[in-house]
Amino acid sequence: MEKEFKVPPVSFASAGNPNIAAQNLQNRRVPTPPFQPNSGIPFMSFDIGSAAVSTSSGPIYSGPGMGGGSANFDDEEPLLDELGIHPEQIWSKIRSVLNPFRVNHTVHKDADLSGPILLYMAFCLFQLLAGKIQFGVILGWIVVSSIFLYVVFNMLAGRTGNLDLHTCTSVVGYSMLPVVIFSALSLFLPQGGFFGLAIAAIFVLWATRASTGLVVSLTDGGDEHRGLIAYACFLIYTLFSLLVIF
Repeated sequence: MEKEFKVPPVSFASAGNPNIAAQNLQNRRVPTPPFQPNSGIPFMSFDIGSAAVSTSSGPIYSGPGMGGGSANFDDEEPLLDELGIHPEQIWSKIRSVLNPFRVNHTVHKDADLSGPILLYMAFCLFQLLAGKIQFGVILGWIVVSSIFLYVVFNMLAGRTGNLDLHTCTSVVGYSMLPVVIFSALSLFLPQGGFFGLAIAAIFVLWATRASTGLVVSLTDGGDEHRGLIAYACFLIYTLFSLLVIF
């Protein structure tokens, strides 16, 4: 005995009835879009078009001193002043060392390391032109010389000594100007011999007199030990002159 099954009629959209197809599309469930935060920040939006519109409407941040979206740099300090580099002050200190008989110590009261670093680089450059790569040696000798002069002066002056290491390094660096000039002249002078030693002695005495005058003028209690301070400075700049000679 056969069993009959009732099969419901199936209608296809392509059968030619557009009304049924439109009704099926309306009854179809539309998937909900993912969560999007309601924020005006461009990088939080997933819509590229809206982000472009929001960024082009105006600047996001308008800080102080910004007018019309452009920064005003008229009130800003120069970059060298922000770094603590004053070319006029460096030039005045170098010019004061050029006269070994009258060193103006007033301009050296404000110690800095920009000028000594400049003279250090010039000295290394002239030595490099002479075929001597001595960057590390010169830098190490400057550090050791500054510490040496600092220790010697404070031991001589005792409790009255007020020479700090920063000022001592500045004085040693600026007083290296005669040695730097000697290094530049040695490129055109014959190496060795009595003439070269005589020229080196003149520049060493120049540097010794300049550094001794600055140390005595910038500190208290240095007049009593001027000879010993001059001897320590003489040893320092003799070592630097030996780098130029040999």
